[in-house]
Amino acid sequence: MKIGMVSLGCPKNLVDSEVMLGLAQKDGHRLTRDAADADVLVVNTCAFIDKAKQESIDTILEMAEHKKAGACQRLIVTGCMAERYREELKAQIPEIDAILGTGEVPEIVKAIGGVESSFVPLLRSNGEPISGRSKRTGPTLPDYLYDSNTPRLLATPRHYAYIKIAEGCDYKCAFCIIPTLRGNYRSRSIESVVQEAERLAASGVKELLLISQDTSFYGVDQGERGSLARLLRALNRVDGLEWVRMLYLYPTTIGDDVLDAMAESEKVCKYIDLPLQHASDRVLKRMKRPGTRASYEKLLDRIRTRVPRVTLRTTFIVGFPGETADDYAELESFVKTIEFDHVGVFTYSHEEGTSAHALADDVPAPLKRKRQAGVMRLQKQVVRRAHRRRLGQHVTVLVDGPAAEHDLVLRGRLEGQAPEIDPLVYLTDCDPSALSPGQFVQSEIVASRGYDLVVRPTIS
Repeated sequence: MKIGMVSLGCPKNLVDSEVMLGLAQKDGHRLTRDAADADVLVVNTCAFIDKAKQESIDTILEMAEHKKAGACQRLIVTGCMAERYREELKAQIPEIDAILGTGEVPEIVKAIGGVESSFVPLLRSNGEPISGRSKRTGPTLPDYLYDSNTPRLLATPRHYAYIKIAEGCDYKCAFCIIPTLRGNYRSRSIESVVQEAERLAASGVKELLLISQDTSFYGVDQGERGSLARLLRALNRVDGLEWVRMLYLYPTTIGDDVLDAMAESEKVCKYIDLPLQHASDRVLKRMKRPGTRASYEKLLDRIRTRVPRVTLRTTFIVGFPGETADDYAELESFVKTIEFDHVGVFTYSHEEGTSAHALADDVPAPLKRKRQAGVMRLQKQVVRRAHRRRLGQHVTVLVDGPAAEHDLVLRGRLEGQAPEIDPLVYLTDCDPSALSPGQFVQSEIVASRGYDLVVRPTIS
């Protein structure tokens, strides 16, 4: 059968989609990018915040139209929304033929074939079940975790790929539903991750992005402190890889061993993605987040000391219940003081199933948006000053492909820029036909355009 997949949400969800595509392909199914041409359509959903849920619903309804038109035979909904709203989806969208939660990824082949799920667990190479979740009754949390032997079909460009090194989360942040949707934290082995990295590098992957709900907690759930540093050093030895990048670190679990491994491993990007969520001590406490503004400033100073020229990225939430003007002023002050390289700001989404849902959502939506814009306005000033200092610098650029705006311009990224979430670099004064995605080009920064940089290749 011809399978079409729409993957929504974060890179962690994307990896699940890639695994489902790999399992379908191994079972003999063909893949199509044209929804109108698909026999079976799969929508892998996100349900983290209101906007993500609405996008998921809109996409499911859009795909349901193809089924009504007669081309599509089956519509399958998977992922976080399926995990969270299984019964509601069944009741309200009758075009859906099968629903698979986050712990039921291996069931995709049976769902494609129209077999109702009783779920006989797949086995790992050591004979252990990939998932112990045999039926969807009661409060059982998902426990699925793919390994290096699991089929996977990359949906990213050929030169970079994500590796999910762990699944789930043990934290209880007040605004977050992820532990309920993804289960408790569980790490893969170093051997499993390295084996997958070696296979990806052999296929042409140059940049590897390590992801999980809390990447810096890697191995701690198994009583193996120091695992992340050992993993970084092992990946640094993988032939063919050029960049190894970590996403989603946590402020209380970044040890000096990890920072030292980053500083000493030439392939490990000097890049810290550290979602801090806020800087007001009072708001952090209500969010059930660890630390204070003072402890965050101390941590960031330690990172910059141990990893020279590190790029710092963070995200914040504005409009959390009870956030006052003074709390917001504290956040603004923090942003101006630290001068992060990259900042993202979300407005608080009042989600059922979280402990914050019991609080009054008392910051009006217009004020949330105003505060979001205010932080980003400050960040733009920080970036403008940083870009002025960087003019004339010589940098290494990873080519991602042609720029949408101009046929003679290429887009790429620096070591301090992750795909999809960070600004870009634009390469001018070059022959686009002579440079392919995945190539590294020595360049000079010649200008800036908003958050993005403009470079031109240098002649060696």
